Amino acid sequence: MVHDRSSEKWLSHASDTEDMSMVLAPRLAYFAGVARHEHVTRAALEMGVPQSTLSRAVVRLEQDLGVTLFARKGRTVSLTPAGRTFLASVERALGEVERAADEVRADADPRAGKVAFGFLHTMGSETVPALLRAFRVDHPKVRFTLVQNYGEAMLGGLRTGELDLCLTSPVPDAPDLVARRLDEQRLRLVVPDDHRLAGRRRIRLAEAADDVFVTLEPGYGLRRITDALCAQAGFSPKIAFEGEEAETLRGLVAAGLGVALLPPPAVPRPGVVELTVTSPRAVREIGLAWLDGHPDTPPVAAFKRFLLSRRGHLLPK
Repeated sequence: MVHDRSSEKWLSHASDTEDMSMVLAPRLAYFAGVARHEHVTRAALEMGVPQSTLSRAVVRLEQDLGVTLFARKGRTVSLTPAGRTFLASVERALGEVERAADEVRADADPRAGKVAFGFLHTMGSETVPALLRAFRVDHPKVRFTLVQNYGEAMLGGLRTGELDLCLTSPVPDAPDLVARRLDEQRLRLVVPDDHRLAGRRRIRLAEAADDVFVTLEPGYGLRRITDALCAQAGFSPKIAFEGEEAETLRGLVAAGLGVALLPPPAVPRPGVVELTVTSPRAVREIGLAWLDGHPDTPPVAAFKRFLLSRRGHLLPK
C-alpha cells in the first residue's frame, strides 16, 4: 500500500489549523519576550526560562504558522516583516488577557469585588437603593452591576452568567436554580380618581370584572399574577393596553384608560386611587434566586447572606 505523505501532512496541517488557538497560545508570550529584547539570552533571563526552552518554543511557533518570524544571527534576532505584523496582534491579545485577569481578580476581591445583581423594575426606586445602602455600611468598596428586568429575562441572565443573584416574582421553581422566598408585597387595584369605585377604600376584585385592565405584557411575573387573581375572582380581564413598566401602567390608569393590579408606588401618583383588595388575597411573593452549583465569589456570597438575613423585612412596610 502506497502512502501519500504530502497528503498526510496537509491533513495534519488542516487539523492543526482548526485548533490553532490551542496550539499557539502557550508560545505567544515567549515570542513577545524574544521580540521585545531581540535577544534570546536576555529574554530567557527576564522570563526565567531556559534558553533552550525559549528557542524551541519560537521555532515551533514558526513551524506551526509556516512563517519565519525572526532573522537570526547567533543569540541576536530581529523581526521579519511577518514577525512585526504578528507581534502587533500578539501584544494586543496578551494585553487583553492581562486586563481580563486583573478584572476577574478584582471582582473576586472580598473587600472590593463586584456583584451582578438583577431586580424587578418596581423595586428600583426604593427597595434596592435601601438594600445597597445598608449592605455597604459593612462592605463599602464592593461594586455592583445592576440590571433591571422582568423575571424570565433575569432567570436567563443567571443561566448565562450575566447575573449572580436576582430578586424576582413569582419565586421560580426550576431544577437548575435555587430560590428562597424573602417577602411578600400586597397588590392594589389602581383606578382613576373619577372611577365609580374611587370613593372606596376596600373592594373585592370581582367588583372590577366589567372594567378594562391595563397590564404588563405576557411573560412578566406580575401579568401572570394578575391573570391568576382575576381567575380566582371569577372573570378573565378585558385588557386594553399592555406595557413593560408598572409606573407607565399607573399613568395609563390616571389617564382613564383602565384599571390595574399593581404594587404600591414609591411616591403617591396624582390622578389615581389605590384600593385594598380583600378577596382574593392579592399579594406577590418576592424571592432571591441564583444558579444551582455555581461557585460564589466572596462579595457575591456576602451579599447573598445579607439578602437572606432580610427575610420578612426586605420590603418597606
